[in-house]
Amino acid sequence: MAALSVACGWVMRVTTLGLFLLFGLALAVGGGWLLALRGSAFYLLSGLTLLWVSWGLWRHRRWAGWLYAAWLLVLLAWSLWEAGLYWWPLATRLGVPVLLGLLLALPAARRSAPRGYTGPAGWPVLATSLLLAAVALAGIPRHLHEIRGTLPMTAIAVAPALGDDAPPPGEWHAYGRSDYGQRYSPLAQITPANIGRLQPAWQMRTGDMRLPQDVGETTYEATPLKIGDTLYLCTPHSWALALDADTGAVRWRFDPGAGMEPQRQHQSCRGLSWFADPAAANGGACATRVFLASADAKLHALDAASGRHCEDFADHGVLDLTHNMPFKQAGYYYSTSPPLVAAGKVIVAGAVNDNYAVDSPSGVIRAYDARSGALLWNWDSGNPAHTAPLDPADPAQVYTASSPNSWAVASADEALGLAYFPMGNRTPDQLGMYRSPAEEKYASSVVALDLASGQARWVHQFVHHDLWDMDTPAQPSLLDLDLPQGRTPALVIPTKQGDVYVLDRRDGRALLPAGERAAPQGTEIPGQTVAARQPYSALSFEPPPLREADMWGASLVDQMLCRIQFRRLRYEGRYTPPSLRGSLVYPGNFGTFNWGGVAVDPQRQVMFGMPTYLAFVSTLVPRAQLQGQAMNTGEHGLNENKGADYAVELKPFMSPIGVPCQVPPWGTIAAADLRTGKIAYQYRNGSIRDLSPVPVPIRLGVPGIGGPLLTAGGVVFMAAAVDDNFRAYDLASGKVLWNVRIPAGGQATPMTYLDSQGRQMVLLVAGGHGSIGTRPGDYVLAYRLENGSGRRNE
Repeated sequence: MAALSVACGWVMRVTTLGLFLLFGLALAVGGGWLLALRGSAFYLLSGLTLLWVSWGLWRHRRWAGWLYAAWLLVLLAWSLWEAGLYWWPLATRLGVPVLLGLLLALPAARRSAPRGYTGPAGWPVLATSLLLAAVALAGIPRHLHEIRGTLPMTAIAVAPALGDDAPPPGEWHAYGRSDYGQRYSPLAQITPANIGRLQPAWQMRTGDMRLPQDVGETTYEATPLKIGDTLYLCTPHSWALALDADTGAVRWRFDPGAGMEPQRQHQSCRGLSWFADPAAANGGACATRVFLASADAKLHALDAASGRHCEDFADHGVLDLTHNMPFKQAGYYYSTSPPLVAAGKVIVAGAVNDNYAVDSPSGVIRAYDARSGALLWNWDSGNPAHTAPLDPADPAQVYTASSPNSWAVASADEALGLAYFPMGNRTPDQLGMYRSPAEEKYASSVVALDLASGQARWVHQFVHHDLWDMDTPAQPSLLDLDLPQGRTPALVIPTKQGDVYVLDRRDGRALLPAGERAAPQGTEIPGQTVAARQPYSALSFEPPPLREADMWGASLVDQMLCRIQFRRLRYEGRYTPPSLRGSLVYPGNFGTFNWGGVAVDPQRQVMFGMPTYLAFVSTLVPRAQLQGQAMNTGEHGLNENKGADYAVELKPFMSPIGVPCQVPPWGTIAAADLRTGKIAYQYRNGSIRDLSPVPVPIRLGVPGIGGPLLTAGGVVFMAAAVDDNFRAYDLASGKVLWNVRIPAGGQATPMTYLDSQGRQMVLLVAGGHGSIGTRPGDYVLAYRLENGSGRRNE
């Protein structure tokens, strides 16, 4: 037994020495590199101290324990100075040192004989380790970047405008319920008081599953429509389906045969569009129709009753959207968002692949007669004054190559005769020398187009000379605001930068304060220029600029490696110009807000959204360095920019172990009063259950993509986060009221409607998102209150 005890003590001591030595070497080497980059000296000094402790342990010196205990106290003071009393930034700094301290406090780790002792004392290390653990635990209730408060729930407008032709309360006629894009329902059966009774009503599977040959960003983002007793939705491979709204049974299914194309950056469909022909007699074939924009750049008009093509539309129900395009590379142009149907027109915009080629399809926006498919006008941001329709039969007539496009959902106010389009950028995103003055004017903005003529009536730009892919990503939400000057028609639009602009939708004037401020300057790219000033809004969820102290990781070592990356990159805050060594983009290309946008309550005149914080790295790569590298595999990664002197590489700013380099939270929920611009609350959202090797539901605050549904009952529904959960929130407080697991990623915006029994249903499509790695699937999930649902909404 004595021999076994000696052997165990020797193994424990050697293990302890090895851990201290490795930890010290890593901090000393990495710390020296960081100091050479003009970063913190703490890591180098810590590494040298730990190497000294290791030598003392090897030599059985009593001072080794005291030295480590002293270093722990210095570490605590430094951590509190850098990060404050917050659990997550403290945990990454103190976790491993505390564990090593507890190990060192074990007698077996400090002695080399079963009896007697000549090595370091254990109690100083134990006491300081427990002190550090206690301080870190004290920070658990505190969370970075949170705002605590409540949202005023007073009804400002008793009978608010819900759209020019607002659906009946129990229906959902467009992507955002109406062309106002509010994502708000007047249904109020489900409330914070009874939501605990919300249970699954039915579930169906579309049969459209992600395939091995699919592109990386194959995503299920559809928000269904509900007209009469039928639901209409689409799937990632451009199928259209009609379902019984009570049971989910399939009434018809249409597959356009869009095929697979590896050059598509996105394989997705966010929704269908619906049109009721007021001139149709006796409800004949195609008196009501749905429009499907398929992934092969075709627009299909389908009879809403049967799913068959409307033969009187375009070419037997199919319109080829590549007509008059200057370039027609396969997979470079398609629509992921549903067309806008307004004023008897179906208005189609499209996505153009980012950064694949300088010479790409046009970003033109085109209005077609919703009955015949005849082209009525075309607005090309590269040639904006000329909206008379080109001749689709004349290949010599072409739109402007690569002009800024509009890939998100549009809105409309038919009473004002205006359609509102969120605008993207001209490709290449990071190289500005190819842009014309017209393209500069309309890029990364919202533009109001005349519904009758297509002429631009006003434009409000959110980024000047955009070099960061800060497309305007979300549908504008329209509502009327009761302001000191009276009831005002407003437009609310969130941006990737985190700003939320509240504009007068008649002329684009800012209703909440907005201005411009100086932006970082300087570029080493020949021919590249940088805007001197950039816009901002007073209502903003923009995060503070990153500091070296904001770097994060599972331990001091990978945190230090993130600090090294941070110091090697160019970063001077928001709008740091792209560079050859790599520039930090924060908020990143993922966007503080993306296509899910925000939901607005036109009665209470407030908004709810999901600000996300994830830094990206943008690197320009000279063409001479591209040989043998994989390119054009998706929106992120290395993209060629064929025809340009530089390719671009985009990637999230991640640690070596694959977690974001900046301190959490990375995802939040938030609400604001739109009349005052005051943020009422902001809280971390989502857990790491589906990100971690161990499925622990720690509410860290994770990224997400998708949007919220807001109801008159004071409840907000949203999935979106990268955990497979569907949640409901109290609009007043932001508190999570209901949280259920779902069988796949919920990266779609939910909707709500009444079934044939007058019961409020909540519906979510769950199929996952290829870019963020959530679980794939093909589910449509419906929920309703159990044991009665209250009174019928009229």
